Amino acid sequence: MSDHTDRVGVASDATGPAVTVSGAFAEEWEAVAPRQIDPEQWQRFEAYMREIFTAMGLPAGSSSTMDTPRRFLRAIFDATSGFEGDEKLVTAFATECRGGPDCRISQVVEGPIPFFSLCEHHSLPFFGRAYIGYIAHEHILGLSKLTRLVRLFARRFSVQERIGQQLADALDRILAPHGVAVHLEAVHLCTQMRGVRELDSSTRTTYWRGNYDADAQLRAEFIGLCGHRG
Repeated sequence: MSDHTDRVGVASDATGPAVTVSGAFAEEWEAVAPRQIDPEQWQRFEAYMREIFTAMGLPAGSSSTMDTPRRFLRAIFDATSGFEGDEKLVTAFATECRGGPDCRISQVVEGPIPFFSLCEHHSLPFFGRAYIGYIAHEHILGLSKLTRLVRLFARRFSVQERIGQQLADALDRILAPHGVAVHLEAVHLCTQMRGVRELDSSTRTTYWRGNYDADAQLRAEFIGLCGHRG
């Protein structure tokens, strides 16, 4: 399911969006605090962006660029829709575990889950794949909600380290599991398009809670299930 299916867009008039509109397949907790921008604000923001783009060298009067400020603002608005959700409203199901040693070592691993985010330092995109693992105790989570949680935290101005911590902490709170593992791998355009212009690097971050933190074998198994070795 693409992001466009999850989020229809924004209600608008001739000058721009006024309120957000959740998609038919969105969960309630994904849009509990819709951001509202009135038409006068939107017009003012467009004027700011037109001035900035023109100063940077963009020809503002051509048929292909006259609408660029509006399109840019709408793209940023949509790309940061994660600010409208609240992970504290996510609910879980009763576990399927019936006791025994497997309940403390058997992992649920979901991934790769594609994600896109905007770096809060330069407002440039970083994007990649997330892998989520947990060892259920009394609750499990619908697999689609793992994807939705990744998008909730990623579709904001953020940094990769924070997204991983937020995912690990949220799952730990929602599920109270025996353990949580999160692995993120992303390419950052702020290092490719500017600065060192490093084209072939990616950033990998891992986060452990509970049994994963204490058991090196569980960590190694999780990393192996993510498709990495060593």
